[in-house]
Amino acid sequence: MGVLSDLEPKEVFSYFEEICSIPHASYHEEKISNYCAEFARKHNLTYYQDDLKNVIIIKEASKGYEDEEPLIIQGHLDMVCEKTPGCQIDFDKDGLKIMAEGDYITADGTTLGGDDGIAVAYALAILASDSIAHPRLEVIFTVSEEVGMEGASGIDVSMLKGRRLLNLDSEEEGIMLAGCAGGARAACSLPVRRVPAQGTAVKISVTGLAGGHSGAEIHKGRANANTLMGRILVDLSEQITYSLAVFEGGNKDNAIPRECTVTLFISEQDFEAAKQETAKIQKAISSEYAVTDKNIQITIQTADECGGLTPSSMLDEESTRQAVLLVNALPNGIQAMSADVEGLVETSLNLGVLKLEESELILTYAVRSSVGSAQEALLNKMSYLTRGLGGNIRIAGRYPAWEYKRDSVLRDKMSAVYEKMYGTKPVIQAIHAGLECGLLAGKLPGLDCISIGPDMESVHTTEEKLSISSVKRVWEFILEVLKTK
Repeated sequence: MGVLSDLEPKEVFSYFEEICSIPHASYHEEKISNYCAEFARKHNLTYYQDDLKNVIIIKEASKGYEDEEPLIIQGHLDMVCEKTPGCQIDFDKDGLKIMAEGDYITADGTTLGGDDGIAVAYALAILASDSIAHPRLEVIFTVSEEVGMEGASGIDVSMLKGRRLLNLDSEEEGIMLAGCAGGARAACSLPVRRVPAQGTAVKISVTGLAGGHSGAEIHKGRANANTLMGRILVDLSEQITYSLAVFEGGNKDNAIPRECTVTLFISEQDFEAAKQETAKIQKAISSEYAVTDKNIQITIQTADECGGLTPSSMLDEESTRQAVLLVNALPNGIQAMSADVEGLVETSLNLGVLKLEESELILTYAVRSSVGSAQEALLNKMSYLTRGLGGNIRIAGRYPAWEYKRDSVLRDKMSAVYEKMYGTKPVIQAIHAGLECGLLAGKLPGLDCISIGPDMESVHTTEEKLSISSVKRVWEFILEVLKTK
């Protein structure tokens, strides 16, 4: 028996548990894609699987629904893969160790991938059923959504008849999303020069941050481990002389980084001053983030104390200065709030991954905005600053904003169904996080989109949780929408 076998709806949680057992990191979706293709073959459904490993599955209308408008159901196959220190799971080979406790499903030591495994589970459960009433269904499973929506960008949807799309990539029950920000991935690189290491090697670590989704949770005032380390290095430079040898933090551009480490070479007599300055910074940071990120820890140790290998090289004085300058000069976080929608972030960026390589420092950002010109202005600013310091910028994974439509037949229908079921109107919102609706709308003229999903918490982190009761309620709502003519 599976871990989730006693949960309702059984058909949804059965597929979700199978999905969790199959590795499906971004850029490694072949196994989950083949699983979906095999599902279609097993159920005698028409399907398309492209070279990117996107999958489209089509099921004709059930009896009595042949004249209804087709409905597209859409979710993505990949997940953000984060794990706690010491977790031994290999995301390329191993399934997740999922657990159910109380009203929540979690994964032991890793992200859960409820974003967006639950969408795939919902869709497969609907496609597998012979008793659910529905119009023609056109199910789209995309790849590489979490790394720039590359699957949605490259997919061919010319075979689809539907112009109404239900996206299942949202994380708050009772809220219907009707618009989202566009975005891009920007990698800023700076050439550096190394020299043989000399002095005492010390390691500084920033740990314990809450992290989170760089779109949905950028407004919560949480710290970014990479930019926090940049600040620490500036403060230290006022007290001691050092050279950078190691500088790395974060794993995904669209996740707020929770940890960052540096290895510095300093003179032996400066170690005590560095410890005192670090303690001073810890006190200040703890006070600043006492509400939004209360568990931040800043530690400093000699290389001997932490038992690590001592680097054989370090950056020269000018490269150290330039590297610290670039990290601190480039913006991070919220840049503008929407003038049209109260409380909505308009433009932001997140320094999700920082890595000091042998010959260059690379800073990778997720850049988002619901205003195209504002996004371009921000990217131009980043380019100007980076190139001004002798570096370069590479921009990839662009996707358009999903613009709010004043008139929406699908939104009106789903709102009416929701109000009938629950006696209250749903909340209609636009969000700062990215969804694939904008890209698909560009391929299917006149596309009418809504995004919904069950309650999830702390997505893109190892504390990710999926509400069991909410999964059931959203399932019942989807079935009611399908059968309502």
